[in-house]
Amino acid sequence: MLDALGFDVLEACHAREAIQHLEDRHGVALLYTDVRMPGSMCGRQLAHVCAERWPETRIIVCSSCDRSEAAQLPQTAHFIPKPCAEKLVRSALKALHIH
Repeated sequence: MLDALGFDVLEACHAREAIQHLEDRHGVALLYTDVRMPGSMCGRQLAHVCAERWPETRIIVCSSCDRSEAAQLPQTAHFIPKPCAEKLVRSALKALHIH
């Protein structure tokens, strides 16, 4: 969906790979992750690492889990419940000032 909206997208299979992308590339505008993901680190933990190490990177976390997940995210992260309709994603991008 982000690719179709005109964003350059880097994919990661797990949180450690996402962190490696963030370390290797300067100025990543957005981290978009699911709460549930393979590996030892979940998307919520990834969001916290990102918020701490790359505060300029905006964060969107999606989940089909209970909305209580949103309360466990960094204050700067935006939560989207699944299914992630394009309207919700566009709204989150607008709220985070990403164009």
